[in-house]
Amino acid sequence: MKIRQRPFKRARIEIIPMIDVIFFLLIFFMVSSLAMTKINSLPVSLPKTSSSPEALKQNVILTIKKDGSLFVNKTPVTLDTLGAQLQYEMHDHPQDIAIVNADAGTQYGLVVRVMDHARKIGVRKFALATEAEGKKQRK
Repeated sequence: MKIRQRPFKRARIEIIPMIDVIFFLLIFFMVSSLAMTKINSLPVSLPKTSSSPEALKQNVILTIKKDGSLFVNKTPVTLDTLGAQLQYEMHDHPQDIAIVNADAGTQYGLVVRVMDHARKIGVRKFALATEAEGKKQRK
């Protein structure tokens, strides 16, 4: 009885289908992460700075427009209702940073009053939003 042996073939790992799968997963996660971001600010003319802005965790954005209108994460408020709206927005994370997104032509006194109202309800950290010099304004 004769046993017939096949010639030994070296095993190969096909890498091209694996690259396709990795590329598909990369695109999927990029698109899904972009869909999950929340943009809570309204477009205003920000003051210019020469330093580059730091990336901040944006949980609460206080927007003050040039005409004096106030917004908390795109929700219009007044100085009287600002505290209640801030408490509602910050109920999960009381130590978060409140980002003041004020127009460059806004009265300084209004910005201080808004920050004072926010301090009264417990906000301790503020960040002032600026735009790097040479950048175009958001529309």
